[in-house]
Amino acid sequence: MTPSTDPATAESASAGGDPQTPQPGMEAGPKKKLRVAAVGDLHVGETHDRPHRELFERVHEDADVLCLCGDLTNFGKTREVEILLEDLRACKVPMVGVLGNHEHECGQPEHVTKMLCDAGVKMLTGQAYEIEGVGFAGGKGFIGGFGRYMLSPFGEASIKSFVQEAVEDANGIENSIRMLRTERSVVLLHYSPIVDTVMGEPPEIHAFLGSSRLGETIDRYDNISLVVHGHAHRGAPEGRTNKGVPVYNVALPVLRTLGDTPYRVFEV
Repeated sequence: MTPSTDPATAESASAGGDPQTPQPGMEAGPKKKLRVAAVGDLHVGETHDRPHRELFERVHEDADVLCLCGDLTNFGKTREVEILLEDLRACKVPMVGVLGNHEHECGQPEHVTKMLCDAGVKMLTGQAYEIEGVGFAGGKGFIGGFGRYMLSPFGEASIKSFVQEAVEDANGIENSIRMLRTERSVVLLHYSPIVDTVMGEPPEIHAFLGSSRLGETIDRYDNISLVVHGHAHRGAPEGRTNKGVPVYNVALPVLRTLGDTPYRVFEV
């Protein structure tokens, strides 16, 4: 397995070399397919004992990369992360991840991110990565609603501030996507970018499960092969953005309705 590299670094190195040398994943001819596994919402608690050891031990049999789509812990407590890492160290393939809202509950998301990074997970907090010619970008995402029901910056200052945070979050994810120079890319989120994959959840909480701003950001780019997210435990397993990019809800409770495999695998 080729180690993950920062695309900005790869681009800088290429700029000083042969201008005829294509970026990884941009070479002429057929491309090798990369098997990408994805799961979110593991919700590891501090009383759990090896809750997902089997998942991390077996994923290399089915996939070349594992995407972790947030809410890996219940409250973002240090002990919860330690228990997660005890299982995660059994993983034999590169891992790329984003935080979920649960990792923010204890007020130490930066600490959780560092622990995951130190364990070898490539965390998407403004960065992007390339693994064997496939790009990985994204971020946690944020709430706000979908389509005509998306919250707009009107009225009270607190509402405007809330919407501004949603806009800034989407801009950060766009900056991550913009770094990539690969023809094939995967976007990781925690919150949903489309309403289709939250269908099944009570309509009253749809606005708290994602935002069309994320979908609009994704649709500005032509090199995105698929999007994976979690968060909507009772949502639908898949849908598409307005431009037709496939979106998959890989929250573990949703995956359990599809079969026994604790992750979903895609060829990119």
